[in-house]
Amino acid sequence: MLPFHEAIKEEFSAVNQLIVSQLQSDVGLVENIGHYIVESGGKRLRPVVLLLSALANGYKGSQHLKMAAVIEFIHTATLLHDDVVDVSALRRGRETANAQWGNAPSVLVGDFLYSRAFQMLVEVGDMPIMGLMADATNVISEGEVQQMANAGNPTIGEDIYLQVIYRKTAKLFEAAAETGAVLAGTESKAMADYGRHLGMAFQIVDDILDYQGDVESIGKNVGGDLAEGKMTLPLIFARDHVGEDQRSLICDAITHKSKEHFCGILSAVQASGGIDYSMERARMEADLAVQALEHLPESRFKSVMVSLADFSVSRIN
Repeated sequence: MLPFHEAIKEEFSAVNQLIVSQLQSDVGLVENIGHYIVESGGKRLRPVVLLLSALANGYKGSQHLKMAAVIEFIHTATLLHDDVVDVSALRRGRETANAQWGNAPSVLVGDFLYSRAFQMLVEVGDMPIMGLMADATNVISEGEVQQMANAGNPTIGEDIYLQVIYRKTAKLFEAAAETGAVLAGTESKAMADYGRHLGMAFQIVDDILDYQGDVESIGKNVGGDLAEGKMTLPLIFARDHVGEDQRSLICDAITHKSKEHFCGILSAVQASGGIDYSMERARMEADLAVQALEHLPESRFKSVMVSLADFSVSRIN
């Protein structure tokens, strides 16, 4: 258990129990795939952000537990769908659900988790929060479609990249943090800012790890972004700061969705300063996340939220 889990140990345990209970289904395959992906060792960062936001804002009820489970179900549904779209074979160090059961079951169980999340939302019965979740899932879907449409396009710039990662990753962090404040009845914009910047930092580092980590530590195939034709920030910077030969190597790899020349591209990314530039951008986002917490009264929950921003840029997986 990570330090930020320890700070909310009882709540985190209650959310995990709730997740397991809500996976129950008369259809065995739904439970099998649902348990497989939910229990695959993820950090549950988005539910953690929601819990911490609610508690840091003085929330005293219990609906934050149900909303944390809702957030995790939405996130897990996107993972199931993403892995099918990306034809991924490895996530969190294990076979993806689509690699084990096939694409059709993975998509359909993803749909089940989405619909179960909205069943739970109805039970919470808070219209502003329903609006937040509806907007978030819509934006996430737009981000996934935008990323798919951009695949294989080596001309993507930093502005489009930032748009995509906001939609596909940071939006759910933003919704999680904002929901905590809405539950507590406090000002929610700063919490939304915190979640958005935290999510942006997290995704930029995730993209850096594709050019820096290894399969064992990051739990996915290194070079996967190249194979999927994704122009991420380290690669965008490298493309714009290397010589013509290396630029052609990068553009050809993206166009043909190939990691055949991964080692040469990795050298170009590192030599160009692409890793350092991307880390600098990630740290800037993490700093903005911390600044968004300035209005909060001091508490152990606020301290953990600060440390979570630090973790987003210092992690190795």
